[in-house]
Amino acid sequence: MVPINSDGLTVTHDSGRTGSPDLRLIHFNDVYHIESGSAEPVGGAPRFQSLVNHYRDDSQYVNQPGVLTFFSGDAFNPSLESTVTKGRHMVPFLNKIGIDVACVGNHDLDFGVAQFRHLSSQCHFPWLLANVLDPALGEDVPIANCGKTHMLTSSNGIKVGVIGLGEREWLGTINSLPPDLIYKSASATAKELAPRLRDQGAELVIAVTHQREPNDVKLANSLPSGLVDIVMGGHDHFYAHSIVNGVHVLRSGTDFKQLSYIEAFRKPGAEEGWNFNIVRRDVLRSIPEDPDTVAMVDRLTSSLKAKLEKPVGYTASPLDSRFTTVRQRESNLGNFVCDLMRHYYSADCAMMAGGTIRGDQIYPPGVLRLKDLLNCFPFEDPVVLIRVSGQALLDALENGVSQLPALEGRFTQVSNIAFGFKLNSPSGSRLTFARVGGQPIDPERCYTVATRGYMARGKDGFSSLLVESEGEIEENGVLISTILRQYFLSLKVLGKWRRWSPSLRRHWGVVHRGLHSGGRLKPPSALSSPVAEKAPARRLESRPGFQRTGREAYYYGRFPEEVKPENVATNEANSDAMDSDSDDDPEILTSPRPTSNYVTSPAKSSADEERRLKLARRVVRKWMRHAGLESSFLDPMDGEREFIPPWTSGIAPRIEGRIVIEKD
Repeated sequence: MVPINSDGLTVTHDSGRTGSPDLRLIHFNDVYHIESGSAEPVGGAPRFQSLVNHYRDDSQYVNQPGVLTFFSGDAFNPSLESTVTKGRHMVPFLNKIGIDVACVGNHDLDFGVAQFRHLSSQCHFPWLLANVLDPALGEDVPIANCGKTHMLTSSNGIKVGVIGLGEREWLGTINSLPPDLIYKSASATAKELAPRLRDQGAELVIAVTHQREPNDVKLANSLPSGLVDIVMGGHDHFYAHSIVNGVHVLRSGTDFKQLSYIEAFRKPGAEEGWNFNIVRRDVLRSIPEDPDTVAMVDRLTSSLKAKLEKPVGYTASPLDSRFTTVRQRESNLGNFVCDLMRHYYSADCAMMAGGTIRGDQIYPPGVLRLKDLLNCFPFEDPVVLIRVSGQALLDALENGVSQLPALEGRFTQVSNIAFGFKLNSPSGSRLTFARVGGQPIDPERCYTVATRGYMARGKDGFSSLLVESEGEIEENGVLISTILRQYFLSLKVLGKWRRWSPSLRRHWGVVHRGLHSGGRLKPPSALSSPVAEKAPARRLESRPGFQRTGREAYYYGRFPEEVKPENVATNEANSDAMDSDSDDDPEILTSPRPTSNYVTSPAKSSADEERRLKLARRVVRKWMRHAGLESSFLDPMDGEREFIPPWTSGIAPRIEGRIVIEKD
């Protein structure tokens, strides 16, 4: 076993007791990313496991009681990995840590109760949640058949009773829950169950909770003296400790970056209760990684990276997801996504809080991969279709601009809606006009709106969209990232990216030969489409990168080069996997033909190279113009006209003037 030094050790509470404790405990909460970060404490499952192994197996603890480990919830979501695995990747890591008892967190239910039950059934420890009951499972039965309490017996025979508790607030953040759930007060539940544990012989009673610190403090304040000894909390992502009403209230950081090591001593003499020594351990880079856990991480990430790197489509224009854009003005990416939401449900209009878009970058022209979509749209609440009055719609738009110039996530991106506002007008009366489908919004009319479930629940000030009765919800939908994947999938299917019939191959072979000669793109001739008004020709500071091919040329396009039938098998084996909506069948869209539309290739002369570069720039110019890029991003290229490349089927959303910032 690799020795662990004292780096990252901080004494949180010192009772003054020394010697061998009566109990040894570990607590942690809210873990999402298994890989290490870049800043201290770096965290990561391998180093965290080494620290746990140290407290469990190091020689200095050989004559002390074995460690009992407690987890306060949130492991199965959200993370980039969980968007692919639906949380199942975390099960082996939690099992390896050796958890004895866990409390359910809100994000553990993000993929539905059925998925949580499936995941929890594979865990080697019980999950508790005593105060959220599901009548469909029977009288007084917790959600997902979780336990209410659990009794542990330490290696030295001491019995430890555990209660699992959650707060009411986070129930409203979960996408899909069974109907008619019953929430019971955490303090009332603890008052009911803790005496039962004492009656069963529990000498130490622990409340393992998933609720914000104020609610844990409220819980501790409401308990009679000596009923619960320590509250181990989660849901907050910081480290904190306090003593409230004689009860220790603890939360132990987040994301495999911290844990608490606790030594418990019976109070001396006839006095009842416990003394605690609590140590905070930060998981620093100096802590060695556990080799077995490193291997587990490598196996997981290698398979996930292959899936996350799968191309789902490509964009012909830069997609602006910067916070400074999506949270204060119209974004071409916001337009695109809102349009898809609206068309997906045939709604009158669509609106999305700009904070939904989390990429905070410009995605350049080129391939979009699955990880791009999931990183940009990580939230797990679905798109819903609701009916609201025109006045509610106006109030929602007003709320969206109410906090400007602050970069609040409530600023709305829209589809089939146009509105203007004055930034210097008082908050609450900034709208100057608002239209749906080109017509002024009628406050008395009913509109169907596609929006995030988050907004339909009245979050972020969107109380006017709050759906109070089930009948007002038209339809529960799917995630934004799923809508995007399905859209790109439809482009591939309609474009026949796979299983080209002989007739299609002949047809596109003719098109291909008409466009290319010797692997080079022909001059546009009749394909040119001059613009009516000549704008200064400009280019990006650096041209968008082209994908390298095995022939040391540059690829950008989608139509396959004609190949002989005997080459098909080889080409299928070497082709890149395309994304699908099935994790079990990732090869559902695999291009069986090599694509070889070349915009540039190794030049035989400087004149040839310049001609090809000019051709590429003319295409890029059109993409940039429609994307509404600021002129400061571009350099002049006088004398070059733009044209529409007929082989391009990538997306190219534009700024269309849907949102107008009016001057005073």
